Amino acid sequence: MRDILLYTGSTGIAFWGVMHIVKTRAVLAGFEPLSHDNRLVLTMEWILEGVTLCFVAALVAAVTLLAGSANSVATLVYRASALMMIVMAGVSLFTGARASPLPYKLCPPIFTSVAVLYLVASMLRS
Repeated sequence: MRDILLYTGSTGIAFWGVMHIVKTRAVLAGFEPLSHDNRLVLTMEWILEGVTLCFVAALVAAVTLLAGSANSVATLVYRASALMMIVMAGVSLFTGARASPLPYKLCPPIFTSVAVLYLVASMLRS
């Protein structure tokens, strides 16, 4: 059950991260007109959030696959990843989620859901 929760969370957050990267151009178009510097910064931030989400997903999945989910290092990775998701949810809640487009409003609940999956998995016993 623990591995299912971990892989489910990782799959979900990796998908959301890839969508961030894929949709960067469309997001930029929604902010036009932009100065050159603002375009570069917005592009960087949008892609980096996607890369961060993919990294967290890959880290959790790799630790689970390669080291197993029932050890203290794996537990540390899962809890640290959950904390990262909670921090990102908090930042999103007070920034992007206050914007009108629905996808921005989905970030906090998606990040929080993944954090819960990671935390519950980290507390399950074999």
